[in-house]
Amino acid sequence: MKEIPGKTIAIVSYFTIVGAIIAASMNNEPQHDFARYQTRQAFGLHLTFIAFAILINLWGGAYAFYGLYIFYVVLWGYGFTGALTGKKQEMPIVGPLYQKWFTFIK
Repeated sequence: MKEIPGKTIAIVSYFTIVGAIIAASMNNEPQHDFARYQTRQAFGLHLTFIAFAILINLWGGAYAFYGLYIFYVVLWGYGFTGALTGKKQEMPIVGPLYQKWFTFIK
């Protein structure tokens, strides 16, 4: 089976937001398109989770956290599976936005 350049970096990016930041720095030299793509997806997902967790903590209730965790786990699994299999599959709904918003991740 052919090894995909940047696959390890892509996998690292899904382990917390710190992992996404480490993966972004690991992808500086050489730059891998697959790693950049997956790092943007993972960084956006982690950032979205943190932002909504803060908002729900301020204004929501316990049941809102359940919905947030389900959303996060499903999308995390979808993205992580893509990183493991070497496929560039966008996360539903938010994937195209992450690719557009996080262009600073090179």
